[in-house]
Amino acid sequence: MFKYLISINPLGFMYGSAGAFLSPENLVGRSGAKFPPEASTLSGLIFSISKTTGQFPQTELRDNLYVTGPFWAKSNNKQNFYIPIPWHKIISKKGIGEWQIENGEWQLEKDIEKPEPDYRWQTIDSWKTSSKGLKASKSIADSPWKFVSFLHPKIQQSERCVEKSDGLFLENSVQIPDDICLVYLSTYPIDNGWYRFGGENHIVEISCDKLNQKTVDILNQPIGKSFALITPGIWGSNRISYRQPQHDNFPETMQMLTDKPVPYRYRSQGTLGRGRYAVPAGSVYVLKEPINKPWWEWDEAWFPKEGYSLKKVGCGLCLPVEIKGVA
Repeated sequence: MFKYLISINPLGFMYGSAGAFLSPENLVGRSGAKFPPEASTLSGLIFSISKTTGQFPQTELRDNLYVTGPFWAKSNNKQNFYIPIPWHKIISKKGIGEWQIENGEWQLEKDIEKPEPDYRWQTIDSWKTSSKGLKASKSIADSPWKFVSFLHPKIQQSERCVEKSDGLFLENSVQIPDDICLVYLSTYPIDNGWYRFGGENHIVEISCDKLNQKTVDILNQPIGKSFALITPGIWGSNRISYRQPQHDNFPETMQMLTDKPVPYRYRSQGTLGRGRYAVPAGSVYVLKEPINKPWWEWDEAWFPKEGYSLKKVGCGLCLPVEIKGVA
């Protein structure tokens, strides 16, 4: 199981990617905007650092390093970090509601004026709290970061003037409040310090702490007939993406609550992996049969393998949920 909580504090702006699949529209807008960086970014950093310092053999990391995220936390309470709210819970400023199963179909338990949620994150300690309880508590939040777009000048080599042709380019950056940090979980530690992190190599401050036992116990809950993803899920072959694992011994998916797929891409062994689509975090699954094992004990054959198993970068980390109508 994960042993370490790794927190990342950007020193200034971070780069907000316009998605793994770029187009002229994406370069000047935020279509498919993707933030925070995937767990594979931190995994690559740990490999790179260990290769330089020799702290851990590369073969050991290849076999035993597992990283998951992204999550976020308030800097003064990192252990109770925020994870995505399951999508069967709708919590808006105007009301609350929960989806339930009736006659084999999804039905909204309560009508609210605005069915779209205003809050998308909850603390991990409040995982089993009802929608009503979450609404009354301070355990929910919306994304704390803000996207900021600004123009960069491309300077001539001989003088400090902008190039006459294509002299400006747009960058989508992300501003994170000073009291907020990004959070990832890992089976291996990283030394505290300043590092270059993410696609644009922005400087960040990284801290590593032992993961508390309460969180380990929450992550070790066995998955029954219903669960929700807290990280994006990539299933299927290394060429085709599916909504659920394509393996004979994975139970049949009876119902899902999800949204459009999100782009996913990562580097493995110095090369950029194939562009894939992932089931977004928060998606809810209802299975025909219970799995009765925590995510950590899931068969690695259920996960695609591209260079190494995507389970090692936290693919589809999930927790059990209770849904009315699911026996």
